[in-house]
Amino acid sequence: MRAILLAVLLLVAGPVLAVQPDEMLSDPALEARAREISRQLRCPVCQGESIDDSNAQISRDLRLAVRERLVAGDSDAEVIDYVVARYGEFVLFNPRATGSGLILWLAGPAMLLAGAAIAIAAQRRRTRTPEEAALTAEEQARLEALTRE
Repeated sequence: MRAILLAVLLLVAGPVLAVQPDEMLSDPALEARAREISRQLRCPVCQGESIDDSNAQISRDLRLAVRERLVAGDSDAEVIDYVVARYGEFVLFNPRATGSGLILWLAGPAMLLAGAAIAIAAQRRRTRTPEEAALTAEEQARLEALTRE
């Protein structure tokens, strides 16, 4: 019974975010924008978590910097550009399709096409038309000679 109660509480409570009350903005619209931007940025220390989820000190600093830029009047893109200028493209969960990031975006589809081409070529080699599969008269005679021996 305790396990069921614990599971229900965990489901109802949902994930606990690392954003502290003293970091939150008083304007709900700006806070919502800050949270959306924070979900798009990777923690430089944790690497698998967004700065919104990470408890690392650098994530806290980044969350505060995002909120400062929003209060200063920057757009979402300008805030993201500000963070990328300081930490590089690595902090983006979705890398931009420019420069070296373009290689990441094109590598998946290129590998898929290469794999499909190899599969088609292998399938064509395996399947022959009945004319190609039939033995020539010379091959048939040789086969009969081998089976007699």
